[in-house]
Amino acid sequence: MSPYADWQAERLAALRAEDGWLNLTDRMEIPPGAQCIGMAPDNDLILSVGPAHLGMLTASATTATLSRDGAALDFAASGGNPVLRVAGLLLELHTVEGQPALRVRDLSLRREVVLASYPHDPDWVITARWEALSVPQAQSVDQKGAGPTEVTLTHRARFTHDGAAVTLLATHWKVGKPMFVIRDATAGAETYAASRFLIGEPDGDTITLDFNRAHNPPCAFTDFAICPLPPKENRLPFAIRAGERKPG
Repeated sequence: MSPYADWQAERLAALRAEDGWLNLTDRMEIPPGAQCIGMAPDNDLILSVGPAHLGMLTASATTATLSRDGAALDFAASGGNPVLRVAGLLLELHTVEGQPALRVRDLSLRREVVLASYPHDPDWVITARWEALSVPQAQSVDQKGAGPTEVTLTHRARFTHDGAAVTLLATHWKVGKPMFVIRDATAGAETYAASRFLIGEPDGDTITLDFNRAHNPPCAFTDFAICPLPPKENRLPFAIRAGERKPG
């Protein structure tokens, strides 16, 4: 397989995983104190799947416990957010701005999706200047599915397209690499309307921006995800026909 085929296979495997984005059924903020959860209407937190009465949930920003059938079941972190597998569900503690929330995944759901992409275009593998800001800057970033959040900007990427200067801000970092939240002229008609994500590969004072690996955010697959939206610098007036298109 080619490196791009390998990358696409990894993308698909992550989406189809038990903790991927294709089987997410609920996301709800958890108030302070013990909360009865389940599908029945007399619960404090009403789920769309699972038993009528799943148990009693208590949570903080970092820990959660479900009391069920006389046993206290602790959520356990395994490389990510704390999770608990119970009654055919995968429960996840997801905290935003200090507010804990419960994500619920139904492990019985089929996890299938079609990832459509543009043909690989080597012209969209761009070597850009990678500039550190003289002083880190705080910036508010709007989000789909939640209110604004604040990020710290430390770098920007600069290149030219059709003779015009382009500056992209790295608003997030994933596994130690800068992530750009972008939107271009294909948004809505050909690509996901809100944004696409692009992970850069820095090397000294340059960075490789391979737009063939621009990919859909979680919000393209579920209404229960929270996704950053692009800052104005990353809303591009030209079309980037590379990377993933709208998911099928």
